[in-house]
Amino acid sequence: MANHFSASNKLEVVVTGGVIYPRLGVLVLGPPDRGLEPFHQGLQELGYVEGKTITLVYRFAEGKADAFLGFPPKPQQMRARKIGHVIVDTGADRPWSQYFCCMIAGNSEFVRRNPVATKRAVRAILNASDICAREPTRAARYLVDKGYEKQYDVALEVIKSLPYDRWRQTEPEDTVRFHALRLRELGMIKSSPQKIIAQGTDWRFLNAIRKELKG
Repeated sequence: MANHFSASNKLEVVVTGGVIYPRLGVLVLGPPDRGLEPFHQGLQELGYVEGKTITLVYRFAEGKADAFLGFPPKPQQMRARKIGHVIVDTGADRPWSQYFCCMIAGNSEFVRRNPVATKRAVRAILNASDICAREPTRAARYLVDKGYEKQYDVALEVIKSLPYDRWRQTEPEDTVRFHALRLRELGMIKSSPQKIIAQGTDWRFLNAIRKELKG
């Protein structure tokens, strides 16, 4: 899924009792009523009680959040509410748009022991991607019917904005190399792209399914 830099549902955390705590920005990936549950649970485990020892204030409505890194459907939901605008869309803007944003990862031991099951799983995911590319209205309706998204228009925009058929042409090794180089430049990883590709990738299933699902 493409990443968007856009306006945010940022939260400011203010702890009462005369003690000053840092302000935290929390990005909710999904509906706020569900996306914040783990956050609230974590606060409770730390002994905080909303409304008594801690207060959560949504800052975006006041225009005090500058930007956030969002994943579909959050940017689409924001635009549907006429909030903010997109600064960078990695699904459309180069160089990010030239590469995959998502990969299928599996436990190496499981893949080694269960090649048939692994191939079936990869095939199912790619078949689903093809349905999204060919029949976006069907895919959007499914998301709404299953409760993953409440608004059909938002679901449809998400489906149409993502290049679900790119797996047929784009080479995944180029994507791994691109992102590995960026991460290494930032000092987040030490391994070279060549080492990561050699030790951590296996394109056999993808290449086989590409031949099976031509057309």
